Amino acid sequence: MFKYEIIIHWSKNDDCFIAYIPELSGCMAHGNSQEEALKNAQEAIELWIETANEFGDPVPLPKEDRLIFA
Repeated sequence: MFKYEIIIHWSKNDDCFIAYIPELSGCMAHGNSQEEALKNAQEAIELWIETANEFGDPVPLPKEDRLIFA
Protein backbone atom coordinates (compact mmCIF):
# COMPACT_ATOMS: atom_id res chain seq x y z
CA MET A 1 0.00 0.00 0.00
CA PHE A 2 1.22 3.48 -0.86
CA LYS A 3 1.25 6.34 1.63
CA TYR A 4 0.19 9.20 -0.62
CA GLU A 5 -2.30 11.75 0.64
CA ILE A 6 -5.79 11.13 -0.76
CA ILE A 7 -8.43 13.84 -0.55
CA ILE A 8 -12.02 12.68 -0.97
CA HIS A 9 -15.00 14.98 -1.40
CA TRP A 10 -18.55 14.79 -2.71
CA SER A 11 -19.04 16.29 -6.17
CA LYS A 12 -22.58 17.50 -6.69
CA ASN A 13 -21.86 18.05 -10.40
CA ASP A 14 -20.61 14.47 -10.89
CA ASP A 15 -23.01 12.93 -8.32
CA CYS A 16 -20.21 10.86 -6.79
CA PHE A 17 -17.22 11.03 -4.47
CA ILE A 18 -14.01 12.27 -6.08
CA ALA A 19 -10.59 11.23 -4.75
CA TYR A 20 -7.55 13.39 -5.60
CA ILE A 21 -3.93 12.42 -5.06
CA PRO A 22 -2.27 15.87 -5.03
CA GLU A 23 1.31 14.58 -5.09
CA LEU A 24 0.73 12.70 -8.37
CA SER A 25 -0.22 15.17 -11.07
CA GLY A 26 -3.55 14.31 -12.69
CA CYS A 27 -4.10 11.23 -10.52
CA MET A 28 -7.69 10.92 -9.37
CA ALA A 29 -10.55 8.46 -9.09
CA HIS A 30 -14.22 8.41 -8.16
CA GLY A 31 -16.81 6.15 -6.56
CA ASN A 32 -20.39 6.01 -5.34
CA SER A 33 -19.16 5.82 -1.73
CA GLN A 34 -16.10 7.15 0.07
CA GLU A 35 -14.85 3.59 0.44
CA GLU A 36 -15.19 2.92 -3.29
CA ALA A 37 -13.46 6.19 -4.16
CA LEU A 38 -10.59 5.27 -1.81
CA LYS A 39 -10.25 1.78 -3.32
CA ASN A 40 -10.27 3.24 -6.83
CA ALA A 41 -7.74 5.90 -5.80
CA GLN A 42 -5.35 3.21 -4.55
CA GLU A 43 -5.64 1.45 -7.92
CA ALA A 44 -5.11 4.78 -9.73
CA ILE A 45 -1.93 5.37 -7.71
CA GLU A 46 -0.57 1.97 -8.75
CA LEU A 47 -1.35 2.64 -12.41
CA TRP A 48 0.10 6.16 -12.23
CA ILE A 49 3.37 4.84 -10.82
CA GLU A 50 3.53 1.94 -13.33
CA THR A 51 3.01 4.38 -16.22
CA ALA A 52 5.60 6.83 -14.89
CA ASN A 53 8.12 3.99 -14.56
CA GLU A 54 7.37 2.78 -18.12
CA PHE A 55 8.16 6.23 -19.51
CA GLY A 56 11.09 6.90 -17.19
CA ASP A 57 9.30 9.78 -15.47
CA PRO A 58 10.15 10.59 -11.85
CA VAL A 59 7.81 9.34 -9.13
CA PRO A 60 7.54 11.75 -6.21
CA LEU A 61 7.98 10.35 -2.73
CA PRO A 62 4.91 10.52 -0.49
CA LYS A 63 4.85 13.64 1.68
CA GLU A 64 5.49 11.56 4.80
CA ASP A 65 8.70 10.12 3.34
CA ARG A 66 9.90 13.53 2.13
CA LEU A 67 9.54 14.94 5.63
CA ILE A 68 11.53 12.10 7.17
CA PHE A 69 14.37 12.14 4.64
CA ALA A 70 14.48 15.85 3.81
